[in-house]
Amino acid sequence: MGTDFLLGLIVLIIKSAVVLLVVLTLAAYLVLFERKLLGRMQLRYGPNRVGPYGLFQLAADGVKLLLKEDLVPDGADKLLFLIAPGILTFTTLTVFALIPFGGEIHLFGHTVPLVIGDTDIGVLIFLALSSIGVYSVALGGWASNNKFSLIGAVRGVAQMISYELPLSLSLVPIFMLAGSLSLVDIVDAQKGYPFILVQPVAALIFFICGLAESKRIPFDIPEGENELQAGFHTEYSGMRFALFFLGEYINMLLLGALMAVFFLGGWHGPWLPGPVWLLLKTAIIPFLLVWTRGTLPRLRYDQLMHFCWKVLMPLALVNIIITGAVMAA
Repeated sequence: MGTDFLLGLIVLIIKSAVVLLVVLTLAAYLVLFERKLLGRMQLRYGPNRVGPYGLFQLAADGVKLLLKEDLVPDGADKLLFLIAPGILTFTTLTVFALIPFGGEIHLFGHTVPLVIGDTDIGVLIFLALSSIGVYSVALGGWASNNKFSLIGAVRGVAQMISYELPLSLSLVPIFMLAGSLSLVDIVDAQKGYPFILVQPVAALIFFICGLAESKRIPFDIPEGENELQAGFHTEYSGMRFALFFLGEYINMLLLGALMAVFFLGGWHGPWLPGPVWLLLKTAIIPFLLVWTRGTLPRLRYDQLMHFCWKVLMPLALVNIIITGAVMAA
């Protein structure tokens, strides 16, 4: 028993370290990819000075952020101001522990599932962690003792809480089809066909709500640079600003991975290994997010809230009713 426990702990630590390393590396290079792609869309060069093809630009930016002075405004709640940036990054990274990256492999006579933690309520844990991420925006804006930051935080929290509701409702038909709240079971239920073929409306709602949760154009109302001087993180600098920045790009990867798990069949696919299929499916969503940033304008706040409550919410509820009726019939 003691040997099995120790071996399981070692495997868990190794899997966690590998996932953490891969996610952080992909998030970092997603920044470079976005800058390059936006440059091409806007008929200009992206980063191209630091290293071949600008590949070392990430290292230069990292050194710059490390060396920048970490300021705390006068009158700020220092404790909350310091911990707020880490909440979003921590909760987003934690969700990756629930995502199955492949089937099972056999090492030294032991079966090792390619998922850090499989649980029967995996989707509920994901929704709970995404709700906790709202506190990062709220505390960052409030603790800064800056009225512009506070306004940005209020708008951001209202947006994120509102869009969480249709996002959650869009997943109800997926539970109904899979008969489980486990992400592993949901992926296994898509061996024959991906759920996007029978639930395109749910996939569209989930993608749009994920876009709003990530605070990306056309839903980047919490920042609104021309109105709020960068919004809820106006007073942040150095590595604490980098945590907010990194959290956004990790969120983009997480949205891609969840779209793959819920609607695109997860790691299932012919010829290639499971983790490669999951990576390819995940990469589709960040590309679309960059594309929308280079294409669409920012919505007005009233348009954003109107779209959530009067379009997405009724559409998600109607989709649930139709799905239940078809399954019952």
